[in-house]
Amino acid sequence: MEKILVSACLMGRKVRYDGGAKTSSAAVLAGWRTEGRLVPFCPEVSGGLPVPRPAAEIEGGAGGAAVLEGAARVLTSGGDDVTEAFLAGARAALEAARAAGARMAVLKEGSPSCGALAVYDGSFAGRRTPGQGVTTALLERHGIRVFGEDRLAEAAGYLRTLET
Repeated sequence: MEKILVSACLMGRKVRYDGGAKTSSAAVLAGWRTEGRLVPFCPEVSGGLPVPRPAAEIEGGAGGAAVLEGAARVLTSGGDDVTEAFLAGARAALEAARAAGARMAVLKEGSPSCGALAVYDGSFAGRRTPGQGVTTALLERHGIRVFGEDRLAEAAGYLRTLET
């Protein structure tokens, strides 16, 4: 059975920067949970960041690939550099996916770690820009397909192709 790495906050774990969760009520995720497919994971907590913690964004909205390449940093709203924690969390997520044999992930859209299609632009003004989070960029580089929680139908279709 295919395993799926999933953002822990989508599974109701209170690991987000504000101490909350973003629990998904999606039937697809509930079904995968019942089947024992899901591997909940929070890269930010695994990277050593506390809960709660200051909000963080990738400077200039550069995206996760730029962070992986050392061309951009992840900064808190107070200006602290938390890049190393985000990189450590991304590496831990990759290891968790590999250990579980997961070839796909469903992660929290918009997050500087987990965003699949968009991240915040680095201004802390609530504006999103196209791009990936640090964890998503690393997973995709290693052949693990990432979907935001708003693309579950597409994720389910991809899962079917993996199992045929």
